[in-house]
This record gives sequence, C-alpha cells and structure tokens, in this order.
Amino acid sequence: MKKAAGEKAAEYVEDGMVLGLGSGSTVYWLLKKLGERVQQGLTIKGIPSSIRTEGWAKEFNIPLTDFSEVPLLDLAIDGADEVDPDFNLTKGGGGSLLREKLVDIQAKQLIIIADESKLVGQLGEFPLPVEVVPFGWETTAERIAGLGCTPILRKKNGDIFITNNGNYILDCKFEAISNPKELHKQLKLVLGVVETGLFIDMTNTVIIAGQDGVKVLTK
Repeated sequence: MKKAAGEKAAEYVEDGMVLGLGSGSTVYWLLKKLGERVQQGLTIKGIPSSIRTEGWAKEFNIPLTDFSEVPLLDLAIDGADEVDPDFNLTKGGGGSLLREKLVDIQAKQLIIIADESKLVGQLGEFPLPVEVVPFGWETTAERIAGLGCTPILRKKNGDIFITNNGNYILDCKFEAISNPKELHKQLKLVLGVVETGLFIDMTNTVIIAGQDGVKVLTK
C-alpha cells in the first residue's frame, strides 16, 4: 500500500519542479519512482527533510539543492502518522518533524501520502511527538504534562533518541486532541519546546492507499 501511494504521488511531479522531499517509509517508494523518471530524463531538484531522505535521494540519483539557492518549493510530498477529517496531521514518528515542517511550509502545495490506517476520526491515538532542547528536558516535560498528557522521552535501542537537529523528542499521549490548532499554540509557548508534530492547515490533498486501491482525497 505504501508503494502504491508513493508511486501515485510521483505522478504530480512535473519537469522543472523543485520539490520538498518528506520522510518516512512511504516516501521511500516516491523517491524510488522519481529516480526512475530522472533516469528517463525528468529534470527536478529536491530539498530533503531528513538525513535518511537525503541518503535515499542520493541512492536514486535525485539532484539536491537547499534553501540558500531556492527559497520557495513548487511541491512537497510527505507522509503522516495521523490524518483527521479536516486534514490536520500528526507527524514525527520517525523523528524528523522539525525539518519536515521547515520544508513543507515553504511549498506552494503539500501532498500527504499514507496508507488507510493513518485516517482517524480525531487526532490523539498516536502519541504526539514534541521536539525539545536537551537542556532541562525534564522540567520541559513537566510543563507539557500540565496540558493534560503523559510525556515519554523517546529512546532507541536503549539510548536517548537524538534528532537530526541534536534535540530530544517527547512522545506525548493525550486522551484526544479535539482542538489541534489551540494545542499547537499552547505547546509552542512552553519554554524548552522547539516544535510540535501537529501540522495544521498545511495540505488539501491526501493520497491514501488501501485494500481497494489508491484514493486521492481533497478538500
């Protein structure tokens, strides 16, 4: 399903575009398909949203650029951990939420690709990733907990997970996120918080792959 969603998204890429290259397993299939099209003569450039994505892009011979050369992107294609009916997103399961947001917000259009399990009636089932500075993270976690969640410091293989930006991630389990926009504002005001995994009002196109094939949802 992820392969189908990624390949469908590649159809939206036109010659001469500068792309925001998202992160995650679904994006891998997008990049693989784009690499094939580049071999066939497609001219594009991309800005990757994670070190892992950068590695994939180089593997598939997709030319890269950065914001010093290109301030605005034609299109960004990214994954998501949750998508609600208003197309608000939870992202950051892979730990690249800050760079993803920095890339996605500079695009004229953002397309989200995911499998059908990511569609939810309300955000919050997936713990919300919040990127925080390492210094004093314990007190930052206490302040975040005051908003009604249980923050857990993310670890990988027994060690503290470090983002591409040298920060930590707190996975915050809320009962439900009924007002994503307000929660994002509240979290951003917490001292020590760098960015949240809530992506609000950033997309109007979601490509969903399921057992019955690929659907393009728009609003």
